[in-house]
Amino acid sequence: MTLLTESEQRQVAAAIERIERETDAELVTVLAARADDYTYISLLWAGLLALLLPGALNLVGNWLGAGQLLLVQWATFILCSLLFRLPALTTRLVPRPVRHWRASNLARRQFIELGLHHTAAESGMLIFVAEAERYVEILVDRGIASRLDDASWQAIVEAFTAQVKRGETLQGFLACIEACGALLKEQLPATHERNELPNRLVILS
Repeated sequence: MTLLTESEQRQVAAAIERIERETDAELVTVLAARADDYTYISLLWAGLLALLLPGALNLVGNWLGAGQLLLVQWATFILCSLLFRLPALTTRLVPRPVRHWRASNLARRQFIELGLHHTAAESGMLIFVAEAERYVEILVDRGIASRLDDASWQAIVEAFTAQVKRGETLQGFLACIEACGALLKEQLPATHERNELPNRLVILS
């Protein structure tokens, strides 16, 4: 998994700048490599395997004494702990509802931390992506939510999610920004020239 290059990030920033000329909305984009390191999940799986696997094998052959079994369990735990820290494996060990819950929590934290709830017209919009979780979410402040409900963004989110799964994150961002802009300039057209929030793509690695 490779996060966007500087050149690709500039493309995203330019797309935001174009859209914000036609709407009062303040768009911010965030790309996270992953929403969590899931250390606890790795340790949980390693602990379960260390407890069950050596004991089960020993029941079949009865090869190990108590001391040897304990050593094998410790070795299994350490090996599995290290192995399950690999991002590709970790993500597969975590149930999808947990992955999406963690990604959703991070999106909401970013919305607050980046000040999207403090714009003058309550017109902040966050386009959030967690690549490892293949998760996309659009969050908006009250000024936008009063004119466009959550259902307005559903098809855009679904299309973007499909692109993230195919490794087309840049194309997904550009298409998402364009699609959001089309709705925003219709429902929340530009009435003043203001840029309260940075247009750059925020990278969380």
